[in-house]
Amino acid sequence: MRDLHGVFTALLTPFDTDSQINESALRQLVRLGMSQGVDGFYVGGSTAEAFLLTQAERRRILEIVTDETGGKAAIIAHIGSIATAEAIALTRHAESCGADAVSSVAPFYYPFRFDEIKGYYCDIMASTCLPMIVYNFPNFSGVSLKAEQLAELVSHEQVIGVKHTSNDYFMMERLRALRPGLLVYNGFDEMFLAGLSMGAAGGIGSTYNFMAKRFVEIRRRFHANDMQGALEAQKAANDIIAVLIQVGVLPGEKAILAHMGIAAGHCRKPFLPLSEEQEAWLIQEIGGKL
Repeated sequence: MRDLHGVFTALLTPFDTDSQINESALRQLVRLGMSQGVDGFYVGGSTAEAFLLTQAERRRILEIVTDETGGKAAIIAHIGSIATAEAIALTRHAESCGADAVSSVAPFYYPFRFDEIKGYYCDIMASTCLPMIVYNFPNFSGVSLKAEQLAELVSHEQVIGVKHTSNDYFMMERLRALRPGLLVYNGFDEMFLAGLSMGAAGGIGSTYNFMAKRFVEIRRRFHANDMQGALEAQKAANDIIAVLIQVGVLPGEKAILAHMGIAAGHCRKPFLPLSEEQEAWLIQEIGGKL
């Protein structure tokens, strides 16, 4: 299995003026990430607007990304869905595309019991030889898995990691202590250094789309025991993130990419695009920091 440590961009989905996938811009985005030193891509997750995409679009995006990387970067395919059958269909497609692993948020919206959530993951894993990375994102999914529940999930031999988009770093450390070889990825970009300090194998992040080099630098400095340099690099990233939060992360990232020459378009409705005033303010505030 490919080494899945490192910095993984949670890819955005660029859209054209008709809100259709902009393949050219998506390929540009992949090339930008590779040029900035990312280890791989997390395809079809929250940042990709996964639940605003059709099944066919999710498949097509993965096909484009795997083609553009040409085997030069690792691919983790997010196949999460409320319906087990849909998740399995996406999993089989990911396997056919040559993805290195699949990942899934827990099924949400309905108040599924933990045995149903565990069954969801087990059914997916039974359908494939690919390893699974559990996506723990309580803020967005509404599913708050307890430490003992996550521990039960990661005890499955096919589960190789957890995408931990949470500020519960005690839970992160406990998972690592429970199973030392487990790959736990930091999910909140603004706390990447904190995650590394608690044993994260790397990070999977949204703002990596336009400033992956900053997170590559944080990780490099951390592993070189240059903690002051790592902290300074995290602060530089956070200065940008603090501005981005004020206009909306996904619409703001797409505006930044447009400023950088990648036509990412707008997010799909019900997201609204930034106003001209918001976009001008955003670029004014961070333009010199990119």
